[in-house]
Amino acid sequence: MTDNKEYELAQIQKKISLTSVIETPGVAMFGLGLYGKFGANGNAFHPLLNDMEIVNGMLVVGGVIMVWGFVRVMSLLKEQRRLMS
Repeated sequence: MTDNKEYELAQIQKKISLTSVIETPGVAMFGLGLYGKFGANGNAFHPLLNDMEIVNGMLVVGGVIMVWGFVRVMSLLKEQRRLMS
């Protein structure tokens, strides 16, 4: 492999790592939303998780962040495979 390809592969790996870090709060929001929706039964450990509008918002925002992260990582992996072949 050339130095340029190695550099591009390293950059792609950095972008994948950064995307994973950015995606983490979305996963946490989605998980807390699921807890508030299905597990808390009106007795959550935080009062905001008893408010269904907030819980639904957390599910939507967390889900959107997770989908964005998935699409971004998949496109980066596709680019990585292209460079490696």
